[in-house]
Formats: sequence, C-alpha cells, structure tokens
Amino acid sequence: MIETIAEAAGAALLEEPAHVPVLCSLENYLAEPDHTMDARIAAARVRLGRQAVILGHHYQRDEVIRFADFTGDSYKLSKIAAETEAKYLIFCGVHFMAESADVLAKPWQQVILPDLNAGCSMADMAEIGQVEDCWDSLQRQGLATSEKGLIPLTYMNSAADIKAFCGERGGLVCTSSNARGAFEWAFARGEKILFLPDQHLGRNTAFAMGIPLHEMVVWDPYQLNGGVSPERLRAARVILWKGHCSVHQRFLPEHVDRIRRDEPGMTVVVHPECRFEVCQKADVLGSTEKIIETIERGGEGSSFAVGTEIHLVNRLAARFAPLGKRVITLDDSGCLCTTMYRISPAHLAWALENLVAGRVVNQIKVSEDTKHWAKVALDRMLEVKR
Repeated sequence: MIETIAEAAGAALLEEPAHVPVLCSLENYLAEPDHTMDARIAAARVRLGRQAVILGHHYQRDEVIRFADFTGDSYKLSKIAAETEAKYLIFCGVHFMAESADVLAKPWQQVILPDLNAGCSMADMAEIGQVEDCWDSLQRQGLATSEKGLIPLTYMNSAADIKAFCGERGGLVCTSSNARGAFEWAFARGEKILFLPDQHLGRNTAFAMGIPLHEMVVWDPYQLNGGVSPERLRAARVILWKGHCSVHQRFLPEHVDRIRRDEPGMTVVVHPECRFEVCQKADVLGSTEKIIETIERGGEGSSFAVGTEIHLVNRLAARFAPLGKRVITLDDSGCLCTTMYRISPAHLAWALENLVAGRVVNQIKVSEDTKHWAKVALDRMLEVKR
C-alpha cells in the first residue's frame, strides 16, 4: 500500500528541491481531512529513506498502521526497537512503548511519538510514588527482603520509572507473550511476586501455572496497607496491583455465554488482560500475536469470537474473510482503545515532514538514571522465553 501511494501521488514530489515547507502548527495539519495526508506521508517516507522506521502497534487505526514498516504487539516491537539501525524511530503506539524504545535504542537514535497525548490508562494506574510506598510497607512487614525473595515484575504497559524500579530490585518486565516465562523466572529466584500494574494478566498467568486464587491478593494503592491484612500478605505468593486495561475489562462472562448460545461451534479467543471469569470461559487465551496465530491456523469455514481491541478485530475479519474464515468481536458494542486512536494521519505527516525539514518533534527521552535500570529490566525480558 505504501509503495502504491508513493508511486501514484508522491513520486512527483521527489523531483522537487529537498526542502519541504512545513506548517508551523500541528493544528494546521489537524484541520485537513485524513485522506489528504496519504501522499505527503508517502513522499516524506521516501525522502527519509532508511533514516526513519515507523513502528505500528496492532491497535492503531487502519489509516495509520498501513504506513508502518513493522507491526506487532509490544513484545515484538520492543525487539525491533532494539535491533533497528534507523536514526529515527517513529512509534505509532502509546507513551510507555515509546519510552521503552528509547531505553533500548542506541545513543544516536531518537524516538518520536506523533501525539504526546497518546497514553495508557493502565500504565497511569501505577505511579512511582505509590509503588515505592507499597514496597516500603512490604519491607516494614519483612516481606520485601533478600531472605524472603519478593521479586517485582511489571507489565510492559507501565512507565519507564516503574520498569526501572523493578530492574533495580532484581525484577524484570514482561508482556502478555512471555508473562508465564517471567513468572517462572521470578519464582526461580524468590518466594513471592509483586505484579504491576494489570491484576488480570497477573491473575490469569498465575492461575494457569497452578497457583490457586486464595494465594493471590490485590494491593489497592488508595487503601491503608493496600487494603490487605498482614496475614493474607504473608500467605500470598502473588501480590497483584489494582490496575486494569479499560478496553479488555469491558468484556464480560455473559458475552461468552451469548456466543455459546447464538453461535454454536465458534471458537472464543481472548486476551489475558480480560477478567478471570471471561478467560476461564474462553477456548483460547493469549497475547495479540497468539490471537492472530490461532486464527491463521484455523481451517476454511472456521469462526472466531475475539475479545480484544476492535481495530485489530476488524482488521482480522477483513484479512481472513477471503480465506473462508469468520472473525467477530466478542462484544457487539466494540471496544476502542481511545488513547491509541489519538494518533492520526495528520500527526504522522506532521512528525515526518518536520524530520524532512531537519526538525525533531515530540522526541521521547528517558533520563539516564531511569534508563539504566529500565534497560536492565527490559534486557531481562528479552531473554525470557515466550
């Protein structure tokens, strides 16, 4: 698609002088219809050549992700960010992803987030001050000591300072792809896990490993001592932070029941950020990449109800329909990641044309102290099996 647009509308621009006039205000770009940005994006990409790489998360809107050089979930894009040689990494995702890319990037690389307002509500549910207070409380109770071996793990969907917190204290980062591997890694080194910030991924992962629910507790940062008695904390093997994904938490057990009633024979596939009760009713539980692989392996005539972000579901439905496979959303109301949706073709065009003109906008730069320990945690993540 990128090549087609460049050939049809952008190739002529390559004959113009190298200087590209750039509107001084992002608002001027946002005032234009999305489709008017296609040729400009394509032409800017050709001008930048191998200097720039566009990384697109699966939840991005179609109008943006079609320009991505690489697409994937946070695990896949983290590895790509660590391996690419491009000078500019344009991350069409959310803030924590761009931070991770900067942590893993080489010193001469620069990470750009087309819209700084593209954040993550889940990541915002664990602030560094709250996490430090939790750790101090656990230390006072004798639970966060080298003898007890409490290992902090954080989901990729967290701020760089949370990743650094875990790295400095012997923990690591995980994604939904390698969460089980991360738990196994942690239990090989300690007796307990503090898992941040998604309680559902933590609970679903631990339960799949044979850890009963009564050996897990939820730490609420807005309650005294997390709202958990000292006795329950001592008995728990997994301490789950009270956080969640606003998209995946919307899926309910009754949605699965409806599919079972109205669509007999349909395979229910859900993301492990969904509620425990939903995951227990599903046929397949897995990361975004596993969801895609599951549908790929399905034969002609197979059908899937998918519990994840609606842009990805719609994209999968269009991709597999010609192959005789049916893909629908688990919830008819649809679940949109509103923060991911903030990045538009106008934001992407603005960032790229500024690069062509020699200006770097919206650079994401993590402080050196935070970067060191966050990189320790991320490097450990990349070593853990999926």
